[in-house]
Amino acid sequence: MIETTQKIIQIGSSQGVTLSKKDLARLGAKRGDTLKLKVELVNGHDKHQKLLREYEAFVNQYGQTLKNLAKK
Repeated sequence: MIETTQKIIQIGSSQGVTLSKKDLARLGAKRGDTLKLKVELVNGHDKHQKLLREYEAFVNQYGQTLKNLAKK
């Protein structure tokens, strides 16, 4: 099994991802073989998780102060 991160690229009129020769060699795979792929979107998920962590840190640090200001 290999794990890699690839960008979607233009391939003719389609879009796709490529696998390196090195990764294919590690699998023992060649042209015509069938591969089972598990795909997940990385960048959207990472940005969302980072934003949530930053928000939680902000609320932990300043939440009570903001509540106090709202009461004035």
